[in-house]
Amino acid sequence: MTAASETPALPTARPAGCPYDPPGNYATLRETAPTSQVRCPAGMDAWLVTRYRDVRAVLADRTMSSRGASSVHVKPDADLDEEVSPGSIIQLDGADHARIRKMVIAEFTVRRVEAMRGYVQELVESHLDAMLAKPGRADLVRDFALPIPSLVICELLGVPYADRSRFQRQSGFLVSTDATPEEGKQAYDELSGFLAELFTDRQRNPQDDLFSRLISRGAAAGDPLTMEELVVLGLSLLVAGHETTANMIALSALVLLEHPAQRDVVLAAPERAIEELLRYLSVVQFGVLRYATEDVQVGSRSVKAGEWLVAALNSANRDEELFPGGDKLDFHRESPRTHVAFGFGAHQCVGQQLARVELQEALTRLFRRVSDLRLAVPRESLAYKHNTLVYGLRELPVAWG
Repeated sequence: MTAASETPALPTARPAGCPYDPPGNYATLRETAPTSQVRCPAGMDAWLVTRYRDVRAVLADRTMSSRGASSVHVKPDADLDEEVSPGSIIQLDGADHARIRKMVIAEFTVRRVEAMRGYVQELVESHLDAMLAKPGRADLVRDFALPIPSLVICELLGVPYADRSRFQRQSGFLVSTDATPEEGKQAYDELSGFLAELFTDRQRNPQDDLFSRLISRGAAAGDPLTMEELVVLGLSLLVAGHETTANMIALSALVLLEHPAQRDVVLAAPERAIEELLRYLSVVQFGVLRYATEDVQVGSRSVKAGEWLVAALNSANRDEELFPGGDKLDFHRESPRTHVAFGFGAHQCVGQQLARVELQEALTRLFRRVSDLRLAVPRESLAYKHNTLVYGLRELPVAWG
């Protein structure tokens, strides 16, 4: 690779006034330099992969290790040589990853997730009741978008919802690009201790929840998960289970507030519309990190073993080759589900079906019941999460009536 002083920085800043567009001049890069060298905030050079077909190829390649964690390349104090923790479904590779994923994936099948749809519907309706009881104004993040996925993941995992403020605050430090190493460690230690206590209780008093089933499933197979594996896995599921979906609900609502003519399409065909929103918004905003364990060809570039790559999901999801007019929201787009908002390959998001159900129910029920919903502040005054791994809104003041 070129010297660090000659290598351009990884694009992280979004274009001014365009909150839905990804950072960087990705359209130009896809055309002229689809796999190019960048300097990451973590201090290393990496190949930035921007074309859809190349991103999919990188994510599907078993020689590309995920040991560096999903987006650690944008954390200035990241330790890229840190040993991967047992149970890390995000970082483990090969047979170690397959073992953990096999134990979890049974909880997120289409059948099991559809069985939860009624519970999600009840949550959405009860939160709308509470919101509409207010005097014509609310924060859609605090009152709607955040509590619903938090309640769902707590119910699924077996985490007491009374502890939500504890894990929501600490997970914020874990996904922040600005958190100090001390803040990150304190958040990790606090959540790990909380989960260790919970797992110890589930070992003694199993219940009808995912955590209890993980323990019993491993024991029945003669391959029990250790406490460290349980805690690390539980932490990944807990943080990812509410951060991504909560941000998608709020951002999607803002998009639909600005495109009122599109709301009828969402109400009529929510499954298709949600796929387009996932593609268009791509809330994993800085891409996912991979490490080449062998020499490999990515497009026209030769990547050497030992080099890092960043698969830019949001660039792939705007690639005109697969998504004509990719910078525009189009609910009539052909094959919208081919997006890579949930990643691709062996590490594709295990909770994607649950996220789809939550988004479908939250957005359709919101706009059916509050057809006159509108922004309560000028759009230019909204604050966005530019410094977190998952993009979103800090708050979304809305009004009705």
